[in-house]
Formats: sequence, structure tokens, C-alpha cells
Amino acid sequence: MPYKSQTRLWLIFGVAVSGGLYLLAPVLTPFLFSALLAYLGDPLIDRLEARKISRSWAVTLVFSAIILGLLLLLLLLIPLSAHEFRGLMQRFPSYIDWLQTNIVPWLHDRLGADPELFNLSSLRTQLLNYAQDIGDLAGGLFQSIRESSTVVFSWIADLLLVPVVTFYLLRDWDVLVARVRELLPRRIEPTVSKLARESDAVIGAFLRGQFIVMAALGIIYSVGLAIIGLDFSLLIGLVAGLVSFVPYLGPIIGILVASIVAILQFHSLASVIPVLIVFGIGQMISDLALTPALVGDRIGLHPVAVLFAVLAGGHLFGFFGVLLALPVAAVIAVLLRHAQDKYLQSPFYGH
Repeated sequence: MPYKSQTRLWLIFGVAVSGGLYLLAPVLTPFLFSALLAYLGDPLIDRLEARKISRSWAVTLVFSAIILGLLLLLLLLIPLSAHEFRGLMQRFPSYIDWLQTNIVPWLHDRLGADPELFNLSSLRTQLLNYAQDIGDLAGGLFQSIRESSTVVFSWIADLLLVPVVTFYLLRDWDVLVARVRELLPRRIEPTVSKLARESDAVIGAFLRGQFIVMAALGIIYSVGLAIIGLDFSLLIGLVAGLVSFVPYLGPIIGILVASIVAILQFHSLASVIPVLIVFGIGQMISDLALTPALVGDRIGLHPVAVLFAVLAGGHLFGFFGVLLALPVAAVIAVLLRHAQDKYLQSPFYGH
């Protein structure tokens, strides 16, 4: 087949796949989530097999651990975080009153600032309305879900589908990979396999390692903030750990939010010092121990590229796009490096 015809065929195939993903994103989301879980669990299954444990038993053990972790997340962490968020919204009016009573007069006395510039009563009213809107939205959402059997059925179907698909993908992952490799044209199979291995190294380093780092930082931040007596420590710690997939973004957001809460709770600027210590210890553990051991220098994804990929994927495909963003970005990074190597070895670079 001529080169131009092959290129045109691949372009048509790429456009068709992209269009299909866009149209079927709501349906494919549970399958992609299951594939992500299977991808994360397959290396552990391979290690258990290397220890003379049968594939069936290894799949059962890893699958049970995954389901237990998901249940812990759904039944414990999410409700606790939601409870702390509601408490934070309820505290905001009192925080605003304290700022209006103490900080605004201090700014006036020390800096000569006009108190009218810092009139927070309107902000307090807006926050109260916002909190009420959240409550109304949650109640309306619950009511609509209760009245819509289609939504309930869809949620139940997804909840049941994810573990079933995950189990079968874990069991047959190596077989599926081998089948895909067999379908590749023999002429391009070595190159595609090489790029696939490099992509797997990048994706595996980021997903497996970074997820563990994120979870560990979330625990460290939450426990540390709880020890110093800060309100909403679980919520702040989990959010800071969750966004730490972009280096230094997690501690920056965590320090900012935790410092504001500490000042409003303890009414002292000195209360920021324990917050800085907690996040300093967490970042030091991450930089010196967790990230080198679990992630290393194999990621090859710039923090800005990671952030852009997640935002772009979420904008284009919603939650499906968020799940797909980082693997696609990692593959694109590998392909770009491969293209750069080819260019540097080509006659065009030497001229």
C-alpha cells in the first residue's frame, strides 16, 4: 500500500476512534475505570505468580484488595469529607464576623485603610446564600434521583459493572495484551512494541507511583493537621494530597487553605507556624523518600503538561476525559521523544 494511502487510512482511523470515544464517553467510563484498576493491579498479580501463586488465586487476592479499598473510599472517606465540607460552609459566617470585628479595625489603625473598602457583610450574605444553594441542590438532586428510576438503575448498573469488568480484565490482562500484539502488522510490530513498553514505563511510573504518593501525602497532611488541632483537617489533607499529582501544587494549596483556617480558628498569626511544619515534613518525606522510591525520574511529563492534560480531558470528555488524560499524555510524550530521535538522526537535522 502506498505511503500516502497508509497515512490517509491511519488519519481516518484516528478520527473515527476519537469520534467514537466522544459519543460513547458516558457508556465507556465504567469500562475505562475498570481498565485503569486492572492496569494498576496486573503487576502485583505478576509478582504473586512469580512466587508460585496461581493466576486465579493472585487475581482473587488483588481483586479483593481493590474492592476493599473502593468500599473504604465510598463508605468512609467521602462521607467524612462531605461532613467536614458542610461544617466549613456553616462556619464561614462566623469567620467573616471575626474578620470584620478584628482584622478590619487593625488594618484601619495600622495602615489607615478605609473600613468601607473591607465591608464583608455582603460577602457574608453571599456565602450564606451559597451554602443554602448547596443544600437545596443536594436535596433537589436526591429528590430527582429518588424519582428517576433511570438514574438509579444507571448508577446501580455502573457500580455492579465496574467490579465485574475489573475481575475479568485482571484475569485475562496478559492474554489481551498478547492478542493485540499478534494483530499488529509484522513490519511495524517491533517499533510499536518498543513504544508500548516505553509508554507503559511512563504510565506505570506515574499512575502506580503517584497514586501511592498522593494517598500517603493525604494521610500525612490529614494526621498532621489533626494533631495540631486544626478543624477540617481531613478535608484539607485529602484535597492537598489529591492535587499533589502536579509537583508543589498540593502543598501550596494546602498551606494556603490551612493557614486561613488556622488564623480564623485560633485568631493568631502564630498558628500558621504549625501548619508550615506539617506541610514541610510532608514535602520532605515526599521529596526524599516517597517520590524517588515510587516514581523516580521516569515520568517524563512536565507538571504544566500534566495539568493541561487533565483540564483538557475534563473539558472535552468530562470524567471519562480525566481518566483518559494522563495515559494519553504519557503516550504522546513517548511518541514526541521518538519523533525527536528520528529527526536528530535524519539528514534534515545535519543540513
